[in-house]
Amino acid sequence: MVKWLREHASASVIMVLFRLYLGYAWITAGWHKLTEGFDASGFLKGALANATGEHPAVQGWWAAFIEHFALPNVGLFNVLVPWGEFLVGIALILGIFTTFAALMGAVMNFAFMFSGATSTNPQMVLLTVFILVAGANAGRYGLDHWVLPYIHKFTHKMHRPHRPAMLHK
Repeated sequence: MVKWLREHASASVIMVLFRLYLGYAWITAGWHKLTEGFDASGFLKGALANATGEHPAVQGWWAAFIEHFALPNVGLFNVLVPWGEFLVGIALILGIFTTFAALMGAVMNFAFMFSGATSTNPQMVLLTVFILVAGANAGRYGLDHWVLPYIHKFTHKMHRPHRPAMLHK
């Protein structure tokens, strides 16, 4: 299955469908937040409220992160969340830096789930796992087709050690 996901053109066509679905979901979520305004403080306070009781939806370690880092820096999250969603959506739709965009999307999905929000997050994570396993093949029919070889060529040149010509006796 992994070999098929990573190498076959038919798998990359399926990955295009996954990318388009996920990209649309991310870009619309981010666009609404960017155009209608976004304040994460209500969501974060709600997550803290769900960290108590007999069966808390939010684990204590995550609640501590929210209380001691996220809420005091809510202005940062008010920028990161909408722009992160929007940019992940654009990257997935265009198929550029596909695996990195998918990974960042999964990080956001997990953060939302850790905060007690289920919604479509598990479904999005599942589809994202296929994109991550497919690797570069997920962006075969996208801008990665042209960008990744250039990056590989550039980084390969940077990491090739310079070896002086060997002297023969």
